[in-house]
Amino acid sequence: MNIFEELKARGLVFQTTDEEALVKALTEGQVSYYSGYDPTADSLHLGHLVPILVCRHLQLAGHKPYALVGGATGLIGDPSFKDAERSLQTKETVEGWVTKIQGQLSRFLNFENGDNKAEMVNNYDWFGTISFIDFLRDVGKYFTVNYMMSKDSVKKRIETGISYTEFAYQIMQGYDFYELNRTHNVTLQIGGSDQWGNMTAGTELLRRKADKTGHVMTVPLITDSTGKKFGKSEGNAVWLDADKTSPYEMYQFWLNVMDDDAVRFLKIFTFLSLDEIAEIEEQFNAARHERLAQKILAKEVVTLVHGEEAYKQALNITEQLFAGNIKNLSAKELKQGLSNVPNYAVQADDNLNIVDILVTAGISPSKRQAREDVQNGAIYINGERVQDLDYSLSDSDKIDNELTVIRRGKKKYSVLTY
Repeated sequence: MNIFEELKARGLVFQTTDEEALVKALTEGQVSYYSGYDPTADSLHLGHLVPILVCRHLQLAGHKPYALVGGATGLIGDPSFKDAERSLQTKETVEGWVTKIQGQLSRFLNFENGDNKAEMVNNYDWFGTISFIDFLRDVGKYFTVNYMMSKDSVKKRIETGISYTEFAYQIMQGYDFYELNRTHNVTLQIGGSDQWGNMTAGTELLRRKADKTGHVMTVPLITDSTGKKFGKSEGNAVWLDADKTSPYEMYQFWLNVMDDDAVRFLKIFTFLSLDEIAEIEEQFNAARHERLAQKILAKEVVTLVHGEEAYKQALNITEQLFAGNIKNLSAKELKQGLSNVPNYAVQADDNLNIVDILVTAGISPSKRQAREDVQNGAIYINGERVQDLDYSLSDSDKIDNELTVIRRGKKKYSVLTY
């Protein structure tokens, strides 16, 4: 099985400009390729991970990747399938985001060794020195307005309005391909399926301006088995930055994917061989309630993104919280594991009697209910049941002198901070 066949078998290929020619190029020698990432935030998210993994697969197969971070295009904004214009960011903000995203990309590709070691590029390096007149004369003349307006990414916005700034974005992305081909002999561009129009602008510019052929390969938009766009957790993106989405939160995200998606996601998001995944699938289908595929998926992706130690910590937090062993975890670990539960900052004049603090912190709705909760054994302090109505919180209840975990019933957690 050649690399293109494997990518297809994993569900990582959506569309190509010329599949036969691309397969020929990938099997006959080393191909230089690139994938671009605009700094529209200070971190990449799960949606970016798919093209990154395709780049890694290709590098492992001997091809040479160029990771492009759009320091210039990030200042403009891609209109592709957006309902409204992006808010323009300052150069300083974008430069800071470029640095962070470059750091994230360096985790996934080999930038150190071999004749196919990855290279990082920033399109501000060529756009920052080109004049507006030169760009119009040397690049703009190769694009007709009719051609630009035929792109689906533009069509959708024509009705509601699109600025010339965003309208010209596709020419800029097209020029990226031309410039990387000119300077590094890059002949393949990889990106999301929503980028097809921008990416083929590059092959068109290569053909018209340099009489060369370039290839485009898009990866599919990943959806779950219900058709919902994948990579959103309770309305929020799953970020690759551990400070924005902790390893524990990412672990839980993967652990909770639906059974019907688990094996498919193993093919897309991990580097386990297809034979290994077939064996996992057989075991998984024999006992789906054990969630073997989800556990392996969570382990592989968290380890890939954050490292083995982060995975071990996420697994430990999961196991200790499930068992109710709060005191086995540090305050730092608890902040990860309980990041989405209600927090209450204890004030200096708060009454720390168990009944009063339950009401003050909003854990029980009234003193009557709080007393019933305590007497019925429904209240746990740091995993230990408290049934004494006269119990008052003390320094011994503070974990690492930072927080106290109160559980009401089986699953309702709250955190008191100091």
